[in-house]
Amino acid sequence: MIDTLVATGHPLRVCCRPLGVGSLGYYMYGNRPMPPTRMRRQRLTGLIREVHTASQQTCGSQRVHAEFTRDMDILVSEDLVAELMRLAGIVGLPGPAKVKRLKGVAMVVDLRIRARLREPIRSAWSSHRHG
Repeated sequence: MIDTLVATGHPLRVCCRPLGVGSLGYYMYGNRPMPPTRMRRQRLTGLIREVHTASQQTCGSQRVHAEFTRDMDILVSEDLVAELMRLAGIVGLPGPAKVKRLKGVAMVVDLRIRARLREPIRSAWSSHRHG
């Protein structure tokens, strides 16, 4: 924010004063080295792009994670890979469709099997009641 104001021609001191930042602190912040975490994330994002491109843009976070841990010996969590892919806009192909079963609704094959299993019980019960 301060950078844009200074770039438009406003004095640095005037821009820093409302935010409670000294001009010396502004220069120290601007000249400090990149944190190791940010460097690692940038490096991992570049590697994710390489793996994703090599797979013809089909790999999702699980396969990229497997490639890192098994083949490249890079220790990284799958959640971090997924997060970095999301931030970089990298998307793999969707996985296989999952069959969604409704609770309480049996499939036709299942109903036929159950009916066959219940038949001897029903006949034994009816002969017991009427006999």
